[in-house]
Amino acid sequence: MATYVTLCNYTDQGIRSVKETVKRMDAAKKAAAQAGLQIKDFYWLQGQHDFLVISESADEIASTAFILNTYKAGNVRGQTFRAFTAAEMEKVLEKVG
Repeated sequence: MATYVTLCNYTDQGIRSVKETVKRMDAAKKAAAQAGLQIKDFYWLQGQHDFLVISESADEIASTAFILNTYKAGNVRGQTFRAFTAAEMEKVLEKVG
């Protein structure tokens, strides 16, 4: 399973309904599971970003579609990064000349 880290910020729409953020996170976990992803952790942040999501997926197409559908709802925007474990990084480094 590939691990992804997503840094998110509320849109104007999302911040207006910020009191619903915990309910939206619960709904996102359920929607992710139905799409074949697993949200492993979810943290609200102080600073430049409003929250961080750590997820896993065996299918990058499904993962990307889920993220786009989340953004399409209009409450958040973000950046998603593929994260590598030490074991995965060892495999990458085997291919480095």
